[in-house]
Amino acid sequence: MAFLNSRTREKIIKNMFFGIALACIITLGLITLFLFMEGVPIFDLVSVKDFVFGMYWYPTSDPPDFGIFPLIVGSIFVTILSATISIPLGVMSALYLAEIAKPKMREIVKPIVELIASLPSVVIGFFGMVIVAPFLQEVFDIPTGLNMFNAALMLAFMSIPTICSISEDAIYSVPNALREASLGLGATKLETIIRVILPASISGVSTAVILGMSRAIGETMVVLMVAGGAAALPHSLFDPVRPMPASIAAEMAEAPFRGDHYHALFATGVVLFIFTFFFNIIADMIAHKYKQTGDATL
Repeated sequence: MAFLNSRTREKIIKNMFFGIALACIITLGLITLFLFMEGVPIFDLVSVKDFVFGMYWYPTSDPPDFGIFPLIVGSIFVTILSATISIPLGVMSALYLAEIAKPKMREIVKPIVELIASLPSVVIGFFGMVIVAPFLQEVFDIPTGLNMFNAALMLAFMSIPTICSISEDAIYSVPNALREASLGLGATKLETIIRVILPASISGVSTAVILGMSRAIGETMVVLMVAGGAAALPHSLFDPVRPMPASIAAEMAEAPFRGDHYHALFATGVVLFIFTFFFNIIADMIAHKYKQTGDATL
């Protein structure tokens, strides 16, 4: 490309990036189309209302029951409980690393956090099965340690490094002029963090929370290994549950190709897709709102 002028090279590069982006969009569109094509046929057998709000999931019984409401509730409860644990810990860890920790401590802890973020989910699930489950069972005197609380803990363990790492970068990028101005006006270090630094970086922190929770919502292996696998409504934190991703992963290999069970699992994937789609829309709206708040603060 050395013989081309700068305008031509810029146009070629622009078209290359456009083609790559278009290929990604087309691929995602085809995946979505396939998901709906394989999932919609189940609604010839069961209504959408009975499928979504049905209380029983027995796809191999005679006659079969295709009610995924317990699966939906399990997914929602595990995600909310995981967010309750991971968001405060992740953001506070990021504030510590960016604003309080000494440079040497930050140089040690930051790579460790990023290394934890790269752990395979099967390793985290194995840790939950072998270490956390017996501990919960012994401490709380419950029948099994494979339950909703264990799954939420492991999902939080997966989400915290992502939230912490991205939030820390966002907080660290806040201009020093804001810190110095706040301290110069007589604010304490804590007041500066709460009233100046955090509002100024709220857009990046919101993005970190979205990415961390998106990983938790669609996680399969961890919830498959430690959630307990019971397709029933939970009545306490220590009841076994079966979130939607775990049900799909556990049963897809056993479902007859293009049978009712097969289509029901794809329909469950459609519900999960819609659930995560609306979560991302709401989270993006919140992040956009906080971005405007942060810009106004600056």
